[in-house]
Formats: sequence, structure tokens, C-alpha cells
Amino acid sequence: MSPVDQLEQDPAVAPTPDGAVRAPRRGWGALMRWETVLLALLLASIFYGSQVSEHFLSKSNFFFIGLNVGEIAIMALPLTLIVITGEIDLSVASMLGLSSTLVGLLFREGWPIWAAVAGALVAGLLGGMLNGVLVTRLGLPSIAVTIGTLTLFRGIAEILLKSDSVTGFPIGLTNVGILPVPHTQLAYSVTIFLAMAVVYGVVLHATPIGRKVFAIGLQEEAAFFAGVRVQRVKFWLYALSGLVCAFAGVLWTFRFATSRYDAGTGLELNVVAIVLLGGVSIFGGRGSIVGVVLATAVMGCLQEAFTLINVDPQVQNIITGVLLLLSVLVPNLPEFVRRGRRALARRRQPRPT
Repeated sequence: MSPVDQLEQDPAVAPTPDGAVRAPRRGWGALMRWETVLLALLLASIFYGSQVSEHFLSKSNFFFIGLNVGEIAIMALPLTLIVITGEIDLSVASMLGLSSTLVGLLFREGWPIWAAVAGALVAGLLGGMLNGVLVTRLGLPSIAVTIGTLTLFRGIAEILLKSDSVTGFPIGLTNVGILPVPHTQLAYSVTIFLAMAVVYGVVLHATPIGRKVFAIGLQEEAAFFAGVRVQRVKFWLYALSGLVCAFAGVLWTFRFATSRYDAGTGLELNVVAIVLLGGVSIFGGRGSIVGVVLATAVMGCLQEAFTLINVDPQVQNIITGVLLLLSVLVPNLPEFVRRGRRALARRRQPRPT
């Protein structure tokens, strides 16, 4: 069956009147709705934290939970859309580091702080556009491209700032890392994340743009024949990712009141873990912003509980890796089963003599 025929005959992926394509209905009740599983994990994480430390449920501790995951969660939002299209961006943390470097370098050279921030954001946009061009125009695999730019962006940052660090940023801006939003116990970064999550959720789940993102992940060729500008959509998703990660780098710089080239080193693992734990399919075509928000809360609560009881950072990395594997395996079990059945059916077909 051709892609066009499938679009016409399969109501799960049939084009809507505006030319977009609907996301499919998944089997097994979407594995009892992965968001429900995440909610249960969140409650279990809070209960565990309250048992291991009497300080876990304090108001000030919730501030630190949000503070520790804010920039990571912000970077997870654009990556969610990229993964839904069936691609990946592993350069997110390196872009954060490059942005932090540029803010400090430009500020040290006498630029006004807002001009330095604008310069870092422009660099982030250009870096994201570079990823987009390499993936969409040259047709290179996104995993290879973004591993390359992961090293490229970090290398540029190291050349620019070397082992130096820049401090002395305006007190009003560095307060974002030590003070909550007035009249709340929310860190500034997590407040920004929640506001952005609402915007991303509306765009992804209630607009033609979101339907196009799902369509590309479901079946790229069919989406193209249905009128979706596949390469253009992917390009701008990568550009947006670069811009948002640069913004996360600005927040990171102000939180630590320091600019260094190695800012955020290794955070790409945490960002990918949140996206996949949130139920976004590594195969593309499935995911939700609600799931990503819940996964952020789960990761934040677990990390804070482990910190309170002084769990070794290496052990925490192992736990993150296990969660990453489980988040790939469990939500995608129906897909693995379908693929296994198709492979078994092909084996049983008689071979031509």
C-alpha cells in the first residue's frame, strides 16, 4: 500500500481538512496511559523522599528541587518536539555552555548585560539552524550531526574562554538563582518552564503545527504527500531548540553568577532521560507535554531525595541510566510487539524456490 493510500484508508492517520495528519490511537490503552504511570511514580518519589529525610517536604526544599531541574526542563521542551518527529538533538547541553561562555565574554568586553544576552541568544539560534541545515538539507543522520555539534559548540566555548571564568554580573539578575519568585517557593527557572510548557502544550496538542509534528514522526513520507513541509518543520524545530538552549544557558549563568565554558557538561543525558521518561517515543509519532512535565517532577524529586541522603553521584548516574532504559522499553512495548510479530510473519512466509 502506498503512503497516499494509507492516508486515505487509515482513519488513525487520515488528513484533516487543513491538510494535517491526526496522531494515531495506540493500543493497550496507551499502556494504561503513561501519564498515569508517571503520576504514580511521582507520588512514590515524594513518599520515598519524605521517608528518608524529614526536610524533604519543607517549602524551602521544593524551591531547591525546582532550581536543580529548571534549565534541564526548559531544554527538554524543544527536544520533545524534535524526538516526536523521529529525530534527536544531543547538542543541547553544549549549546548551554556556549551561551554561558558568550554572555560572560561579551559582558567582560564591556557590552551591556542585555546586549550580551541578546548575542548569546543569536548564537543559539544560529547553532540550531546549523543543526537544521545539516539534517534537513544535507540529509545527514541527526544523531551523527548533533554528536558532532556537541563537540563543536563545547570546543568553541573552550577556545573563547579557556579555563577562565567571568563573574560580577548584576545582583538583580544573579538573584534568580538564590531567591524564589515573590510570594511563592518556585524558582524563576521552573516558573519559566511551566509557562513555556503551557505554550508548548497548546501548540503541540491543539494547533495544525502540532499535528504536522506528529504526522512527520508517524510516517514522514505520508506526511509529505499529505502536504506537510517536512524539511521546513524540522529545520525550524532545530532552530528553536538552539534558541531555547541558549536561553537556558543564560539562566544557568545567572544562577551560578559565573560564566564558564564547561557549564552544563553532561546534562544532555538528563534532558534525554526526561523526554523519554515522559513517554515520548524514540521512534517518533507519540508524546505529550504533560508527560514531560511529570517526568521532570519525578526526576527532580528522586535526585533531591538521593542528595539528602548523600547518595554517590556515580550511583545517581547509574539510576538515571536505568530510568532511561526503562523509559525506552516500557512505553514502546506495543511497538516492539508489533515489530516482533511482523518479523515472525516474514520468517513464516514460504521462500520462493
